[in-house]
Amino acid sequence: MAETANKKSYKKIFSQLKDHNKWFENSIPLIASENVPSPAVREAIISDFGNRYAEGWPGERVYAGCIYIDEVEFECMKLAKKLFKAEFADVRAISGVVANLAIYSAFTNPGDVMLAPSIPAGGHISHGKKEHSGTAGLVHGLEIEFYPFDAEEMTIDVDKTIQKVEELKKLGRLPKMAMFGGSLFLFPHPVKELAEFLKGHGMHVNYDAAHVAGLIAGGEFQDPLREGADTMTMSTHKTLFGPQGGLVLGSEKHGDAIKKATFPGLTSSHHIHHMAAKAITFAEALEFGKDYAKDVIKNAKILAESLSGFGFKVLGESRGFTKSHQIAVNVLDYSDGGEVEANLEKANIIVNRQLIPGDIKAGRNYFHPGGIRLGVSEITRLGMKGSEMKEIASFIKQVVIDKKDPKKILPKVKSLRKDFQKVHYCFDKKLGAYEYVKLR
Repeated sequence: MAETANKKSYKKIFSQLKDHNKWFENSIPLIASENVPSPAVREAIISDFGNRYAEGWPGERVYAGCIYIDEVEFECMKLAKKLFKAEFADVRAISGVVANLAIYSAFTNPGDVMLAPSIPAGGHISHGKKEHSGTAGLVHGLEIEFYPFDAEEMTIDVDKTIQKVEELKKLGRLPKMAMFGGSLFLFPHPVKELAEFLKGHGMHVNYDAAHVAGLIAGGEFQDPLREGADTMTMSTHKTLFGPQGGLVLGSEKHGDAIKKATFPGLTSSHHIHHMAAKAITFAEALEFGKDYAKDVIKNAKILAESLSGFGFKVLGESRGFTKSHQIAVNVLDYSDGGEVEANLEKANIIVNRQLIPGDIKAGRNYFHPGGIRLGVSEITRLGMKGSEMKEIASFIKQVVIDKKDPKKILPKVKSLRKDFQKVHYCFDKKLGAYEYVKLR
């Protein structure tokens, strides 16, 4: 019998999945918002939990058949609270964006004003204005005011923020929420310096830890819940090396509002297989997270210093370039972020273009911004250390500054990756980091 078009598509999809895994086995993944999960996390993701519904809070489900799901979810919440020293944890958010929406829904109303970082100053699109299709504005109807930003220090300007809040108060636009955290996130935000002032003006203070959650858990960045944040949201797959998903943390007094916002407000089934995988991740982070966080920050600093030594304009120089997993580089001397991203990808070096301070004013957009963003979360989890950071910086220099053919750098990239094929900082290392698992 001749093969049908449907069967051809079926086979083509699996072929492309395998090709993707093989590509990443031979690449240097530097996307700051990505990481590679452990074999144990991958096992949880393919379990039968992914086929079930568990609407509601564990122990209070709408559906039957949740005996073991409830047990795992209680354990997941317990581990999350222990990891982040939080009184309350809701592990049901299916992404960092949904976690933020739960906070917007619980503590603001449409038409309220929120204070947040602008995107060129590091803010995330989920904090954005309606006219930019940002989640806060478009979905929840919030009005957004931006923090004043210090481009030299690469963080929020404390004094100017205080002045701005006083001015907004006079205009009758006092924010109901203040959002810290972001997408380009080199240095801790001034939560300690501003939280008391902001809360004194009636604002709910949330910290979006999507990028730096693993560093916070490892005790190497800042401690928002102790510094004055009311609640903390995050995704679970960046420096926190788990499955794609979200997490909301806070005090017991915030619990009921968050629970109702999450269900029935924002989720029905909450991707239970990913919830189980989060539980595995939290256990790994409690066991190995301190060493991982230290190594991530050490690697980021070495990579930043090496790039600077080669002549790149690495942002945040006055503060030592970075205190997180991220590095931001102004590449306008060579082309723009879009072109640099494309050329590096041809050498199997995977980075992302990045809007940097000054881009919007200069008329640049996200497709052709002034910068690139690099993250060392994934390559650190693969076991790379300082010497590999220096080598990677050299590869980037050869492509971007020296204008060498990326295809000539590709064999060097593959050679470097050859000895880094396992996931570290986890209990089980049996499976290769990108080893394709065939179940058919």
